[in-house]
Amino acid sequence: MANKVSNFSDLIQRVTASCLLHPLSSNGHISGARDADESEDDKYTTEDDDEEEEEHPPYVETLEKFQNFEVKNEEIRTEKVIEMEMLLGEVFDAVSAMKKAYVSLQEAHCPWDQDKMRVADVAVISELRRLGVLRERFRRNVGGGSERGDWRVGAATLREVVAPYESAVEELKQEVRAKDIEIDDLKEKLKTATLLSSNSGKKNKSKRRVNCSSQAPVNMSPAPDLFESTVSSVKEASKSFTSLLLSLMRSAHWDIAAAVRSIEAASSNSTTPTADSIVGANHAKYALESYVNRKMFQGFDHETFYMDGSLSSLLHPDQHRRECFTQYRDMKAMDPMELLGILPTCSFGNFCFKKYLAIVHPKMEESLFGDLEQRRQVLAGNHPRSQFYGEFLGLAKTVWLLHLLAFSLDPPPSHFEASNGSEFHPKYMDSVVKYSISMGIGGRMGMGLVVGFPVSPGFKLGNGSVVKARVYLVPKNGF
Repeated sequence: MANKVSNFSDLIQRVTASCLLHPLSSNGHISGARDADESEDDKYTTEDDDEEEEEHPPYVETLEKFQNFEVKNEEIRTEKVIEMEMLLGEVFDAVSAMKKAYVSLQEAHCPWDQDKMRVADVAVISELRRLGVLRERFRRNVGGGSERGDWRVGAATLREVVAPYESAVEELKQEVRAKDIEIDDLKEKLKTATLLSSNSGKKNKSKRRVNCSSQAPVNMSPAPDLFESTVSSVKEASKSFTSLLLSLMRSAHWDIAAAVRSIEAASSNSTTPTADSIVGANHAKYALESYVNRKMFQGFDHETFYMDGSLSSLLHPDQHRRECFTQYRDMKAMDPMELLGILPTCSFGNFCFKKYLAIVHPKMEESLFGDLEQRRQVLAGNHPRSQFYGEFLGLAKTVWLLHLLAFSLDPPPSHFEASNGSEFHPKYMDSVVKYSISMGIGGRMGMGLVVGFPVSPGFKLGNGSVVKARVYLVPKNGF
């Protein structure tokens, strides 16, 4: 028994000594394998832990950043919305103010008030500039061109801001040029007035030279000579419109002779046209001009062509004369289409409305143009921009100016018209057809002629002078 114990102790000692002398033997191999397994496990464990650590914290951080971005973006969006709402409110205010200023500008045209018009014009331009500034604010807030460093956007913005001021400068330059022309005109009139005062013996001849100028003097006053020159303008405008109307009739293949017979019947107050016309060949234009002038001058003796029941010329004669001449002077140099484009329903616009409907019958217009578009526009209160209506406006303007000038004179001219079949009086009448052969007793023209129909009316002025009525003469035995 003691021998076995000693052998066992000896075995333990040898194993221990072997382990101490050879630490990397088989035991080392086992422990190395174990260590390798453990290190491999630790490796996977560490990688998993690292993956968890890498996945979880960045996700949370990204979520937090996104939430913060949304909050900041919402705040920025709220500020933008508030700012845009304020900007939109300013835009509405500016548009409303501009609308009021434009209404004031329109009201200043009729009756004509230059001071009120100038103030309203300044107000309209001011509101337009204000709208331009608001537009630039909107572009900067939305486009962000300056943040991107786009210098071209900035240059375009600067040009748009400066453009209204450049336009205003150009308008001022035009006004200066107009004033220079007016000054030169006044100098010329002063020179003419000096010649008139120095040559009093040639007063009438000098007046003729002054009134033949293309533009009326700024400080002119109503005078018989001015009235006579305006009558000549009416005559030329009437011929121009009649020629255009006659050419349109021929293009539409009208029976001109039948149309002339209808006009003759209307001028003679007959219910049915005569079988034979008294108008000679190629004289249809005079019959047509007679028809146009009869419609245009209807109501000429009343201060508003009977468009209303005004009696200002009787209640306040001096004031009414001054107002009529002021309107004449202001309207003389204006384009009627531009005037009606601004104030389509003013007194002159109503005059054009009534006279166009009186002259151009619906069937006539449909035959000439193929539709009633111009008539529909006139009935709607508009004024067509066509050649035919433009010629009509030219005639209407001259008749309207003549009417204003007539009620500017004191006393106003008396209006007369030759009747059909009446004897020819050279003092009061002028024949539109020049006869080459003298007719009648003693070779005196007119002794064998009578009025076939009146072409345009005549006027007797307060100073005794007479503007002759134009008539179409026919042989007395053939009437």
